[in-house]
Amino acid sequence: MKHVTSLAMLLCGSLLLSCATSKQETYDLLLTNVNVVDVETGSLLPGQTVVIEEGIIQEITDAPSKSRYRAETVIDAQGKYLIPGLWDNHVHLRGGEALEEENKNLLPLFVANGVTTVRDAGGDLYPAIRQWKEQTAAGILTGPRILTAGPKLDGPNPTWQGSIEVATVAEVPAALDSLQQLGVDFVKIYDSTISGDVFLAIVEEAEKRGMQVSGHMPFSVKLSDAMAKGLDATEHLYYAFKAASAKEDSISNVIIAREKTDKPVGFYTALGWLYDTYAPARAQQLFQQMAENNTAVVPTLYISQVLDNLKYEDHSQDSYLPYMGEGIVKTYERRINSAKRQSDEWTAFVQKLKAKFESMVPEMQEAGVTILAGSDAGAYNSYVYPGISLHKELEKLVEAGLTPAQALRTATINGARFMGKADQFGTVAQGKTADLVLLEQNPLEDIKHTQDIHSVILGGKVYSATELQQMLPERSR
Repeated sequence: MKHVTSLAMLLCGSLLLSCATSKQETYDLLLTNVNVVDVETGSLLPGQTVVIEEGIIQEITDAPSKSRYRAETVIDAQGKYLIPGLWDNHVHLRGGEALEEENKNLLPLFVANGVTTVRDAGGDLYPAIRQWKEQTAAGILTGPRILTAGPKLDGPNPTWQGSIEVATVAEVPAALDSLQQLGVDFVKIYDSTISGDVFLAIVEEAEKRGMQVSGHMPFSVKLSDAMAKGLDATEHLYYAFKAASAKEDSISNVIIAREKTDKPVGFYTALGWLYDTYAPARAQQLFQQMAENNTAVVPTLYISQVLDNLKYEDHSQDSYLPYMGEGIVKTYERRINSAKRQSDEWTAFVQKLKAKFESMVPEMQEAGVTILAGSDAGAYNSYVYPGISLHKELEKLVEAGLTPAQALRTATINGARFMGKADQFGTVAQGKTADLVLLEQNPLEDIKHTQDIHSVILGGKVYSATELQQMLPERSR
């Protein structure tokens, strides 16, 4: 009798083990026969099976998949290429309450273009953005994951609505208290009216609090001083360009001396001085210093191309223009009108300046500076459209001298590492969140292939090419 009981228990245990094994090897999603792009090495892992369960990559193997795994959804990705979800490291969700719904309606445009995470560099829609951030992370709202600075920090009577005004060094702690209470992901400083001493005080205090800080800089401040205080990233290339001038000290002193007079040095006047005194050897030293200090840069080359040519180019037939709400399109007028007032001489100078900026990018890459791809898409930035503009930025980075692999890193692993999220995002690897883009062609051969999207996987949820097309807003205009 005992023998029978033992045998029964053994059989029952075997059945349970069989059931457990079967359950363990039944997953939500399998990608089979796929070429995995290793963005860190710029190489391919061909013929891989990627196993995904509950939005997490469980395994990546080159073993035959049919005998080992079962899944509710299986995608035969023969001849296709898998990359991490793309990051746009500089966008703007802004325009005030009147444009809140129009901004929300554009979130799917990012996903439709394989952009699974965006870094919102400050604006005036924070309460709504916080809600969108929670909803997209939960899969309730279709859109990218959002990392946001919330309100910008600036001086008195700032250019951008919704900014927190910081007039004196004594006001810095309270301003950062406000941002911490809001739960922002990083601090963004803007330079419309902020003073140099307040700027540096914000950087120093943010560093003490463990808050990541980036932004524009007043030209009265030297980038080296900001890095010494703990600046994590400089947005755009103007400030590195200034720091590469052989006359940076004297130019900074003139700017400071005239700040409170009736003849302050204009931003564009200073750019002319800096262009004439740019020193390649000094630039190399600066880039080494940036790399040593882990100070990242967001070049935003594509928006410069678009805005610098507003005076001459007709955007009325842009394929993405009909996706923009009427209120957002209305905001474009400010930059368009400004461009029309520019002289031909200034336009010619801007083209030379743009070429100089582009030449800096591969030198920064060579020096080891962390480069982050960012489009600057958003209201007020005329014809720089959400989603597709990140791909245009990648094209510009390659045109400037980066390899496709290097450019791809600027929109994947670099952003994840910079934002402290590399354990979850940025590469196709076991244990990472399944934010992925399946491409029809190899992006290591041509960066434009990032636009040839077969499907997007966001948190393990698959969006086919048809579904991605259906995400695009109605072309009602």
